[in-house]
Amino acid sequence: MLELLLQALYSGLLQGGSYALIALGLALVFGAMKVINLAHGELVLMAAYVAYTAESALGWHPLAAIALALPATCMTAAGMHWTVSRIRADREINSLLLTFGFSVMLANGFLLLWKADVHSTASAWLQDALVLGPLYSMHSEALSFAASLLLLALLWWWLSRSWHGRALRAVAANRDAAMLMGIAPGRTELLSFVLAGALAAFAGVALYCYGVIQPAYGSALTVKAFIITVLAGLGSIPGVLAAAVLLGICEALTVTLASSALQELTGMVLFLLVLFVLPNGLFGTARRRG
Repeated sequence: MLELLLQALYSGLLQGGSYALIALGLALVFGAMKVINLAHGELVLMAAYVAYTAESALGWHPLAAIALALPATCMTAAGMHWTVSRIRADREINSLLLTFGFSVMLANGFLLLWKADVHSTASAWLQDALVLGPLYSMHSEALSFAASLLLLALLWWWLSRSWHGRALRAVAANRDAAMLMGIAPGRTELLSFVLAGALAAFAGVALYCYGVIQPAYGSALTVKAFIITVLAGLGSIPGVLAAAVLLGICEALTVTLASSALQELTGMVLFLLVLFVLPNGLFGTARRRG
């Protein structure tokens, strides 16, 4: 029983790292523009399908497909920003409707191009077992977890140390004050969307390497990313990792100790509990009054 629990915790940890990589782009755009991009899951899925096409049609290794997935997702994200930035009234609700429309169009585009079949990588090495004592995983799961930690650390460093990262944080905190300091909010918000597209590219290729993909999977990815963003609290990059790992471990324990049919319910219950107990998220700060 102890080995079973340890394996569940290990699997949940690895899954949480993958969730964090998926949620990072949504959290970045939400923090910078207060926009919930409901098409973020489709961006991740686009990169996964690019990896599938590169492997099946071109004979590339799935990891090499990042070179093709990056421009595809970044240009699509830039196009989304161009349309969202044209909204002048009721930006929050109208951006929800607009990005939902993008998600529907992209999902139907995937269905037309790649049909409704389920796809996964054919790479034997990515699917081979990685044994660490009593713990088992696939090479792709461990690689995805390592990539997630690396990208989280790089993004946290960029936001806290670089000029552009600080400009993005300034726009997120107070758009008007940032303009008075010489920062162009439009360019900064475009940068946040493009970065979210780049993160979606890595997340999508990783998803294809360790899991399965199908056109309807994008909305589920968006829901996961949104739950993690709320759990983490606005503007907390380390919180995204902590919330994702917490969600992954709770889901893994639910599957191990109860039933796989309750896996999705676990995330929703955790989401509601945190909203009731900690409305600002696990690492969010209360809004100051002034």
